[in-house]
Amino acid sequence: MKTKLRTLLLLPFFALLLFTSCQDEVIEVTPPTETEALVATSELTSMISATSKMDGSSDNIIDRASCLSVKLPVTVKANGIELIIDSKEDYKTIEAIYNKFEDDVDKLEIIFPITITLANHDEVVIENHDALENLIKACHGENEEDDDIECIDFQYPISFSIYNTDFQVINVVTIESDRQLYRFIERVRNENGLLASLNFPVTMEYSDGSTVTVNNNLELHNVIKEAKNACNEDDNNDYHDDDFTKERLDNLLKTCPWVVYEVNRNQNSLTDTYLEYVMVFKEDGVVKVRKRGGDILTGSWSTRATDHGVAIKLEFDTLVDFSLEWFVYEIEYGRIKLYTEGGNKIILKKNCDVVVDITKERIENYLQECFWRIARLSINGTDNEKDYIGTPLKFLPNNEVKIRINGEFVAGTYEIGVRNAGFILQINLDGRPNLKLEWLITFLEPGLIKLENANNKMVLERHCLRVDSDVNYIEDVLVVGTWQVTKYDDGLEHVQDPTENFAGYTINFLETGRIKVTDPNAGITAGSWLAYRNNGLFLGLLFANEAPFNELTFRWQIKEISSNRIELKDLSSTGEIERLLILEKKN
Repeated sequence: MKTKLRTLLLLPFFALLLFTSCQDEVIEVTPPTETEALVATSELTSMISATSKMDGSSDNIIDRASCLSVKLPVTVKANGIELIIDSKEDYKTIEAIYNKFEDDVDKLEIIFPITITLANHDEVVIENHDALENLIKACHGENEEDDDIECIDFQYPISFSIYNTDFQVINVVTIESDRQLYRFIERVRNENGLLASLNFPVTMEYSDGSTVTVNNNLELHNVIKEAKNACNEDDNNDYHDDDFTKERLDNLLKTCPWVVYEVNRNQNSLTDTYLEYVMVFKEDGVVKVRKRGGDILTGSWSTRATDHGVAIKLEFDTLVDFSLEWFVYEIEYGRIKLYTEGGNKIILKKNCDVVVDITKERIENYLQECFWRIARLSINGTDNEKDYIGTPLKFLPNNEVKIRINGEFVAGTYEIGVRNAGFILQINLDGRPNLKLEWLITFLEPGLIKLENANNKMVLERHCLRVDSDVNYIEDVLVVGTWQVTKYDDGLEHVQDPTENFAGYTINFLETGRIKVTDPNAGITAGSWLAYRNNGLFLGLLFANEAPFNELTFRWQIKEISSNRIELKDLSSTGEIERLLILEKKN
């Protein structure tokens, strides 16, 4: 569908309630066809709803019901031992107590009141055992077919275009979770006159962690339908133990490379030593491990079924911390957790994009594909990435590297080299001593490169121009006209509103990536800007150390944007808004 004006509304779901008939601009739109619009009674709408239902099977060891889930933390008594369960990791503690003796009767007592999350994501407070049993009886039994679809999920965020009965665009609503999606689809199914169409492409994730991209309703329908019964939904009351067959584990291990996420040996954390090592399981019982830097270690692997579940045996000549027989205690969404007695644990995450066989040519090809953002730069423990906001790097075939600063390119050189530790990237840019180092390449995939040396770390993320329609829209809006700061809230108490510090300034976003700020006396301040996506949409702003705009140097998350207004936020680690910046077009 075509629009002259597109609004990206990055707000929680309740923003859908704020429908308005007042429009500042005329929106010309091609109405959705019957195959594009979601119809309340269609099979696709029902499938999307079923996919977004809450899956309550993971905590069946507590509530014995797959259509509801106990909200954590909860206090229980497992065979008389009182436990506080505050994460899914604690479920295995209950299982360990159950498995301690084979001839006892396992019993779990829940300490009420508790809060239950239902399949429709509603929360209900339960005061006693009888009330819980009534809810459990309403669920399907163990391994019985139920309404939810667990073998495939949406990768968020996704967005829907909303139309009224005259096919006018009301909103573009961004959905960030199953709960938001379920409630949105319920509105589509129950509210007369509400038309919605899903904005493609959309990425779907299978239960084994692999993904597929769909481009229209028909593809989405077929993918969900084919995946509906393609996995073990684990809708029984065991804690995973009997669900992992040897064949299932063998097939899963061989699908893609696995990245080491956590390692504990003898109750000591070795994660810093082995983080981001990559394991590849071959058909012939050979396992290859790529160390950070590219060195390859070769060992063997085999699996067997035991009374305690499926086990995998790893044997290496040099990688002694991995050379054990490990038991699988959890497989979920592209992640495998292994354990043995004595405080030994390995967590592996599947990554089909990670590059195992690193070569100089492959590194050069990746570097030269697009621009690269400096997402992280830590020098001797001090974060320095703020100095590189809005200043992407471009690696060229002739060993030339350019950095874009204030819309202009500063040129230097780079070289890929080989050392005993692996492949290195050398960057030489005048005036950039923090980059002018010899960096060991520790992790490589098409869109991500991690580098380190001594006490320094750098992360580069790929930034390709004009490939993301949402980013394109942001860029097209910003470069038209002039802007002004109409609201700046830094979260602190002031005698004077800090917004007043920006009165009279004019802001121009130039296509070159330069920001031109004109003060009330016609003086000019230069800066850099870059719009990009990184688990959300962002606008990076970099200004010189000249008040008041130096306060705005930051990677701002875009909360809302239209043709004449952009609202930006700075989020804390808990998701709270710490600072707010609003820019509006000048008349």
